[in-house]
Amino acid sequence: MYGCWKREMSDRASELFDRMRNKCLSRGCGGIKDLAVVFRKMDIDYSKRLSKEELKNGTDLYGLQLNDSDVNVLFVSFDMDENKTIDFSEFLFRLRPKMSRERQDVIMESFDKLDANGDGHLNLDDLKVVYAANARNHPKYLSGEWTEDEVLRSFLDSIDTPGSPDGKVTRDEFMNYYAGVSATIDDDCYFDLMMRSCYGLPQRSSQSK
Repeated sequence: MYGCWKREMSDRASELFDRMRNKCLSRGCGGIKDLAVVFRKMDIDYSKRLSKEELKNGTDLYGLQLNDSDVNVLFVSFDMDENKTIDFSEFLFRLRPKMSRERQDVIMESFDKLDANGDGHLNLDDLKVVYAANARNHPKYLSGEWTEDEVLRSFLDSIDTPGSPDGKVTRDEFMNYYAGVSATIDDDCYFDLMMRSCYGLPQRSSQSK
């Protein structure tokens, strides 16, 4: 009985996440950065965490009109560390667009290419090793408006957690960013080709046939 109840809860949570994700996307929230706007609108007390009441108010704001039972299911499913609040990373993890294993693999392959020292996050030093040539082709570098470091920092900030960039990009932040990009590209092969071309990765043998 308990196992059946858990499955029902999980299925209901998945349905609610799909509804919430689609609602956000339908209002122009096509990428991970725009989901940060959704989160901030829900975070009424600016605590950078959502209470159950804030989640309820937020779902009402987006026209979902959930009953108390569904709000409870959503809240428990969001709150992965069970501390009775939802932080931004939990929010993103649950709402980021779904991706195939192949897309996730090429995103992580790209991250590993950029992570020059292998410490699990990207910073300016990593990018100077593997991405400096790209920076020197940036229009603002060529015009003299930005230095190489400013170009690279802009790149980092574009991928970093929205609203709180710290100059370091983790694997999760990199995955979150490209989940947003992935949502705009229907074809798996095209997404794979785009990532490999962007980061200078070897092409997959199946694509060259």
